Amino acid sequence: MIKNTILIITLLFSICAFSQGKYLTKDGYISFFSHSLVEDIKANNYQVVSIIDSETGEIAIQLLMKSFMFKKALMQEHFNESYIESHKYPKAIFKGFILNFNEFEGENSNLEIKGILSIHGKEKEVSTIANVVILENEINLSGHFMVEVADFDIKIPMVVRNNIAKIIKISFELNHKPYN
Repeated sequence: MIKNTILIITLLFSICAFSQGKYLTKDGYISFFSHSLVEDIKANNYQVVSIIDSETGEIAIQLLMKSFMFKKALMQEHFNESYIESHKYPKAIFKGFILNFNEFEGENSNLEIKGILSIHGKEKEVSTIANVVILENEINLSGHFMVEVADFDIKIPMVVRNNIAKIIKISFELNHKPYN
């Protein structure tokens, strides 16, 4: 009986220790913006999941492509059915590291984030400088980076080729809280 109690207590402490240093958001924000001479296209996604391991600086971000909202319903339909093919490639995933996270000093700093972005079944290494704000019980990241549509094998029909930029700006705001 005492051995079982000690074993259970040990397991509980190891579970608590495992979750320490993890920060999570389930309502992060990611947008993309395409500027062309014909039109500007912007879409917002407020259903972004992200987790940070504050001990290693490791970060993972995941979102459903169908959660991007456009001003025009037809743009959203074309995005999901023709370009991104959400039925085949439902998620975008980023896995990487916040470099020098352990050397972070102060509440606010610009740090490099580097990792692999997976969209439309293709992977590409990306890197950006993000504003990192660490408060008492939060880790907040914000910034942007550019991606080339061609890098992710997204085909744009000739009819609308001039409506969509070849390089898209991706912006993000991720406000993480301790994960228990």
